[in-house]
Amino acid sequence: MKCAYHPDVETNLSCGKCGQPICPKCMTQTPVGARCPDCARLYKLPTYSLSARYYLIAAGTALGMAIACGVVWWLLRASVPFIVFNLLLAGGVGFAIGEVVGRSVNRKRGKWLALIGAVAIPISYLASIPADMLFKYTAVFHPLDILAIAIGIFIAVIRLR
Repeated sequence: MKCAYHPDVETNLSCGKCGQPICPKCMTQTPVGARCPDCARLYKLPTYSLSARYYLIAAGTALGMAIACGVVWWLLRASVPFIVFNLLLAGGVGFAIGEVVGRSVNRKRGKWLALIGAVAIPISYLASIPADMLFKYTAVFHPLDILAIAIGIFIAVIRLR
């Protein structure tokens, strides 16, 4: 019998799915046996296949959530003056942004979605700083604020990757 893909090669192998004769050169070993190149085509999981539309939806949702969470972050930080409370707020903001962005794109996952969620956390932090403090020459970032941003980024990325 001759290989269907290489007609000059004699073979005794056949595809385990369609029964087409294949040679060792074109054979693909799968967990369920030897397959021809057509039957062994490996597809990307639908959870990780995203179009440009999904990225635009995710970016818009992340920006909206970043601004909304930044306002809530500012209100809660103003009412509870403990600097350590900021770490919990950042974790909550990261979780909220990651969850809402994930739901807006039908629970899709991917490294670019995680990047969109990660960029939303510093935007949210900047939205939580009152406008008059942004333009002063005082230090806006406390070392614990940088740690809080890192915690928020970590949680958002975990939710979206």
